[in-house]
Amino acid sequence: MTTAQELAGQRHRDHMRNLLVQAAEGFGLALVGEPVFGWRDRTIGAPGRGPHGDLWVRVTTEFPAWASGRTWTGNSDADAISGVPRPEVVEVTEWDDPPRRVRAEAATLLPGDILSTTRFLHGRPEAGELWWSDLRDAFDRLAEQDTDRVAVDQETITRRLLVFFGDAIDPTVTRWTTAHGDLHWNNLLGPDLGVLDWELWGSGPAGLDAATLYCHSLTHPETAERVRRAFADLLDTPDGVRAQLFVITRLLLRIERGDDPATAPLLHRKARELLDDQSR
Repeated sequence: MTTAQELAGQRHRDHMRNLLVQAAEGFGLALVGEPVFGWRDRTIGAPGRGPHGDLWVRVTTEFPAWASGRTWTGNSDADAISGVPRPEVVEVTEWDDPPRRVRAEAATLLPGDILSTTRFLHGRPEAGELWWSDLRDAFDRLAEQDTDRVAVDQETITRRLLVFFGDAIDPTVTRWTTAHGDLHWNNLLGPDLGVLDWELWGSGPAGLDAATLYCHSLTHPETAERVRRAFADLLDTPDGVRAQLFVITRLLLRIERGDDPATAPLLHRKARELLDDQSR
């Protein structure tokens, strides 16, 4: 029997599909693929075809109080970034759809396929040695770029680490760099490297992206070890440890809201390992 919550979710998805069609038509594009929904159905996207080639059409909806700021414009703001293979936003439009605000973006399509249909990895990714080398090079270049955007600030890190771990770790970050901010496997393309979803990018503790990818790889130990080898010089530093513990707290909070509950034991185990290493 379908519940009221399920019916509401289906109505929301149907409405998002209609908004996507409306956005594509506004950009002069015809949708040519199945729509893909984002986290908690907040976004929807699909490829579109037009007289000047194929583009990716993405629609985001938010209540007006949240329809501004860094997450709202992150993808288009990322056009300031160089040296990282990512989509370029070529057109943006917004409109009111009470009680929400809608933002639609048309962006270039990258070659390759998403490496995981989920945020956490559950199988070996189609990523060769060149892909790993390109990944490291891309995020080294990203880290060096200047921005006034903030992915995560000291206040948030201090609060999270204090709430979860008390005085077991000094929360003070000593080195800040520019980061993607949400580097999980559903945002990566292969076999040619591509990096999607730049909503959250900005400054963060050195090693934030490595920590995020590593924690999302704990479900596949072989790949987790590969991430560790690729980013050991970042992960095995005091800031890298802080970044890993911060990412763990963020993921545990999402689990508390219903996301990926099976990963909780892995995240708790990793936190204990990191804290035990710090106490030696």
